[in-house]
Order: sequence, then structure tokens, then C-alpha cells
Amino acid sequence: MRRARERVQTLLAEPLTEDTAVQVALLNNRGLQAAYNDLGISEAEYVQTSLPPNPALTLGRTFGSPGNFAEIGFQLVGNLLAIATLPRRTEIAKREFEEARYRAVATTLSLTVDVRRAYVRAIAAQQRLALLEQARQTADASAQMMRQLGETGAANKLDQARVSAFYADLSAQVAQARLHVAGTREALNRMLGLWGSDLAYRLPPRLPALPAAADILADVEVEAMRRRVDLIILRYEIVTLAKSVGFVNATRYMSFLELGLGYRNEAESNEAGERSTKNRYGLDLGIVIPIFDSGEARVTAARETYMRAINRLIERSVNARSEARVAYTTYRATHEIARYYQTRILPLRRQISAEVLLRYNGMLVDVFELLIEERERITANVASLDALRDYHLAVADLQAALIVGGLVPPSGVINTTPPPETIPLGL
Repeated sequence: MRRARERVQTLLAEPLTEDTAVQVALLNNRGLQAAYNDLGISEAEYVQTSLPPNPALTLGRTFGSPGNFAEIGFQLVGNLLAIATLPRRTEIAKREFEEARYRAVATTLSLTVDVRRAYVRAIAAQQRLALLEQARQTADASAQMMRQLGETGAANKLDQARVSAFYADLSAQVAQARLHVAGTREALNRMLGLWGSDLAYRLPPRLPALPAAADILADVEVEAMRRRVDLIILRYEIVTLAKSVGFVNATRYMSFLELGLGYRNEAESNEAGERSTKNRYGLDLGIVIPIFDSGEARVTAARETYMRAINRLIERSVNARSEARVAYTTYRATHEIARYYQTRILPLRRQISAEVLLRYNGMLVDVFELLIEERERITANVASLDALRDYHLAVADLQAALIVGGLVPPSGVINTTPPPETIPLGL
């Protein structure tokens, strides 16, 4: 624990990259640590299931008429069915443990994707705030200059009001952007498991640059079928349930057997007061008589649980193919949109802004047209930033669609522990 804490503090000392943010979350997120605790519990249950049942030792003493009869004995009792089915139950428990391991892997990968999304949103919100604050500073300078011109009579009240309204509108947007920054940063804090002095970490000022070209995936559906952890978990679950169905079906009539090895020492006195002892040995067998419960309900429940897992796997496979196609299409489209903003729209907006400013300085256009152009330029820059953010989010979504998928709820494997009630038959 101390070494993990030291590692987290070392990572937080530098501006967080996407990879270091994931490392901090893996070391510090308590929800993930709880998932690993679940894995430890599953391992303990696997070990417990693999152990043979403990035998029971019973002691007793029986008295007859006073001074005439006494019996002292002990009995060693063991569950024959539990011993006979130990290898089968151990195999089922092993499959369940392997399934729990993949669930832990799925939880880890899901957290990784969520951290990447939160990281991208936090930096994008921070970058948008910086862009709007810069625009507001320019608008503030323009408003002050317009007031000075108004005092000399070089600017009319309409132009002054338009510039002031533009500045006020930008101030409101800056306030909203600050609120959004706080919300996205807190979302990232929760993912990283940070509080107190750790909240002073720094983020890069800008999102990573857009790659020159998007990756081309030949067949995203095949990749999803091969790599998605939720599908792997369901396949493990189906094999485990199939073994469980076979186990329940095999033990439906002989659900509980006990074998007892007994020893009795009997002491008896006759009328003359002479005392004699006898040693007796015997075997006891306890079974459940399937009069009312033949085990059919347990077999039916096991089969229905198995078929539920089959249907769930088929449904999840169909959904996984669709999710992979949508994620890949979105990934490609967001890259094209972000590239179009950076290569076409923003250069044209800069060109238009320069021309409008040149015409304004030459007194060919008024303040109103200049403000309209400035507003459109700011809107284009914000839209370009949003497009870049959406691309990076699409990268995380594609990773989730191809590898992580949705977490699978536990299957609810039929409990194969037999009922404890027995009817002993002495032999």
C-alpha cells in the first residue's frame, strides 16, 4: 500500500498524460481494488470446494435400568456423495474461478476506458475555457476602446452597446465553461480516486494533436468476437453451467449419502452382581428417500439457467457486432470532421476575419459586421475543439467496443449442495 501511494505521488508530480492517468487509477481506484477482493473471495471458494468434507465424530452413552445396563460408543460419519463427487465439483469451481478472473480483467479494462474518456473531457473543457477567456480579453479591450471613442464622440451609442453586449455574452460563456471545467475535473478525480492535496495535479493545456490518418481495421466484427472480454466470460459461463447441469442430473436421486463406522462398548450386570462387557461394531448408512422431491425441479432450474446463458451469449454477440460497426464508423467520421475543421474551416475563418478587419480599418464595414465575424470565428474555433474532443472520445469508444464490452452479471450457477436431512438405516 505504501509503495503504491509513493508511486501515485510520483506520477502526480508531473503533468498527467493519458497513460499516467490510467496508471494512477489502476493503483488508486478503490472500486477496482474491491473487484480484486472479489477475485480473492472467488479463489478462496475454489480452494474450499476442492477440499474433501470433514468427517463427523459422534459420542454417546446409554443407560438401562439402574445398575443393570450401560453403553458407551462413538461413530465416525462421512458424506459419501460429497467425496465421490469431489473431482466434479472441483472442476466446476475452477471454471467459476476462471470466470471471476475474466470479470476482474473486464473491470480493469472498463475502468481504463472510463479514465481515458474523463481525461479527454477534462482537457477539452480546460482548453475551451482558455479559448473563451482569450476571446473575452479581446472583447474587453474592444469595449474599453469603444467607450473611449464614445466619450470623444467618435462612436455612437449603438456601436458601444453592441460591443458591450458582445463582451457580456462572452463573460457568460466563460462562467459556464468554468463550471464545466470543475465538473469534468471532479469526474476525473473520482476515476483516479484522488482527494485532499492530490487534487493539485496538473493537466496538459491542450488535447493531443489529430493524427494525419485514421487507422484502418479490416473486419471490426471479427475483432470484437475474438477479443471482447464479456463474450469470453459468457463462453466460460456456458461451459461451467453445462458441467453443473450434468452434475445435478447425475445426483438427482442420490442427493445425500452418509456412511457411519460405529463402535459400542456395552456393560451389563446380572442378578448376582457380576459385570460383563461386550464390544460391538457396525455400519450406518443415511440416504434421502426421493418420495416428494425427485430432483426434477433442480434439474429443470439448471437446464433453464444454461439456456439463459446461451441466449444471453447470442444476444450479446449480435449486439457486439453492431457496437463494433458503430464505434468504427464513428471513429472514422470524427477523424474526418476534425480534419476538415483544421484544414478547411479554420483557415477560411482566419482569412475572412483578416479581410473584415482590414475593411473595418478602411471604414468600409461597421462595428456590427465586425462583431458578427468575431462571433462566428469564436464559434468555429469552439466547434473545431469539440470535433477534436469527439475524435479522442471515439478512440476510447472503439477500444471499448472491440475489447471491453459491457460487464456481464453473474450467472447464478445452481447450488449443487445437497440437502442435509437424512434417514439413517442401520446395517
